[in-house]
Amino acid sequence: QVQLVESGGGLVQAGGSLRLSCAASGRTFSTYVVAWFRQVPGRERNFIAALRWDFGSTYYADTMKGRFTISRDNAQNTVHLQMNSLKPEDTAVYYCAARPDTTLVIRTTSYDYWGQGTQVTVSS
Repeated sequence: QVQLVESGGGLVQAGGSLRLSCAASGRTFSTYVVAWFRQVPGRERNFIAALRWDFGSTYYADTMKGRFTISRDNAQNTVHLQMNSLKPEDTAVYYCAARPDTTLVIRTTSYDYWGQGTQVTVSS
């Protein structure tokens, strides 16, 4: 069993940056894929980026490339999402998710473990 805890959300002005963190407990991420999604109330949860822990390889949704960067901290067993040049339309609840596999996938149904989410609000 893996427990995921997100942190780092908050209120930021347009153009600003935030770094989200996803910490795991219960086991290490060594053979997992960890991903970030986001969701606006009333809408579907959308894929942002995924990282294969063992190789460090990454995959991004096309619309997220350039402003968002996923990375890992081996020592802390943590995955980060660096978000730059934030826009009001980035306002959402951000979730991290994990799956015990090495294939980078974008579907929510492919992930077995989810965090509780962290709110990001970007003001104009």
